Amino acid sequence: MNSQDTIQAGKAVLGIEFGSTRIKAVLIDQDNNPIAQGSHEWENQLVDGLWTYSIDAIWNGLQDCYADLRKNVKGQYNCEIETLAAIGISAMMHGYMAFNKNQEILVPFRTWRNTNTGQAAAELSKLFNYNIPLRWSISHLYQCILNNDEHVKDIDFQTTLAGYIHWQLTGKKVIGVGDASGMIPVDPKTKTYDASMVEKFDKLIAPKEYGWKLLDIFPEVLVAGENAGILTEEGARKLDVSGNLKAGIPLCPPEGDAGTGMVATNAVKQRTGNVSCGTSSFSMIVLEKELSKPYEMLDMVTTPNGSLVAMVHCNNCTSDINAWAKIFKEYQELLGVPVNMGQLYTTLFNEAAKGDADCGGLVSFNYISGEPVTGLMDGRPLVVRSANDKFTLANFMRAHLYGAIGVLKLGNDILFKEENVKVDRITGHGGYFTTPIVGQKMLAAALNSPISCMSTAGEGGAWGIALLAAYVVNNAKGLDLPDYLDQVVFAGNTGTSVDPDPNDVAGFNQYIENYKSCLAIEQSAVANKKA
Repeated sequence: MNSQDTIQAGKAVLGIEFGSTRIKAVLIDQDNNPIAQGSHEWENQLVDGLWTYSIDAIWNGLQDCYADLRKNVKGQYNCEIETLAAIGISAMMHGYMAFNKNQEILVPFRTWRNTNTGQAAAELSKLFNYNIPLRWSISHLYQCILNNDEHVKDIDFQTTLAGYIHWQLTGKKVIGVGDASGMIPVDPKTKTYDASMVEKFDKLIAPKEYGWKLLDIFPEVLVAGENAGILTEEGARKLDVSGNLKAGIPLCPPEGDAGTGMVATNAVKQRTGNVSCGTSSFSMIVLEKELSKPYEMLDMVTTPNGSLVAMVHCNNCTSDINAWAKIFKEYQELLGVPVNMGQLYTTLFNEAAKGDADCGGLVSFNYISGEPVTGLMDGRPLVVRSANDKFTLANFMRAHLYGAIGVLKLGNDILFKEENVKVDRITGHGGYFTTPIVGQKMLAAALNSPISCMSTAGEGGAWGIALLAAYVVNNAKGLDLPDYLDQVVFAGNTGTSVDPDPNDVAGFNQYIENYKSCLAIEQSAVANKKA
């Protein structure tokens, strides 16, 4: 079938992902190729000191995104979307959405950005003997309990953003295992919430006598490939306000953005991983076994099929590089030289590749905001150098490229050096890798591991959740998810790989020692920064 026939026959699959700044829809054909897209830009709001998106913003954004997809389908193929083979919903993970029995949200949606859960996260980490991050749903819930918030007694259902949208479209209170692992830890053996931790939590809050236990209010956990319900008549009207879309379409389990990123980079198999480097950065390494102990730098989540994943999440990545690029742009404009930002970035990245392996002693802290991995709740961008360092443009830019992934290296050093984790393939994606080879070369040095990049990685999480939806209806051979991705979606394509250069590895190791010794300077700058 051509794309028009695929859409008219109802064989296309739709994936929708709610990112922090954009809602994106991707329509794929039976060969998993994107054939149409739609999007909606949005921003979170700071309300009473907490970051949120309103319920109206969520639905207006979803409906506008779908309307944009319809418009693009009409423009490209002169046809209407009336039915689909499957739908998948994904969103930024974690946060807090609590509803009463009337399906009314009890407090505004609290996103992953909020850091008001310090006491709860610390107490739960100790109780569970497991690292519980500030942004996890259980941290938000317990902080509300510690605060004696009035609404807690009225909770009938608590879920994530993806789980909420899915519930409203299907009537099913379910969640994908990857997204669930950002609510409370998941047991990789049972592929659902860790029973011992659930029991400990229920015992902890029993004196409050709320009338509910955790499993009463948390969604049911499903793994990739399971049918998670069908689009209801009400759900179809909520998604497509034009009324053209018909009910009865199957949906896959709703997933978090970490899981869809793993799918989009073919990194769900054990001993694989992916690294996303954009405004923020994170790495996901799929483990063969549990770690020997908990680490504050490592968040433990799962793939959409339930394998354990060690995640290093960093608040900052390329923003400081972008800020310096704007300075160079201003300088060019002062000279009357026309500025092409793509060419400017390429030139600066390629110059960085010529720098000394240890950046000539220069160190860059890219902390536009705080960086919990290094214990800083606020940030101040800094360049640190001594009088005898080799202060060249190449070293200056290389220090910034190193600095963008410095915290990422600190977290992954725990995995590779202390836990002896083995990885066969790591895939990089995001703006850091736009200039060919350079970003791969830097990350390969940081992790001392080959780094692959695939052209399809740019399709992002909306494509990833579309693939998970297709997996529900198009997996005729009954393959498990890693084999389905390997054999059906990617067909052996592992992208272009760059091996670590021993000289670069040694240089990055020296850089990171300098970085660690200079952290006290960053800490002092934060403590004493201007109002």
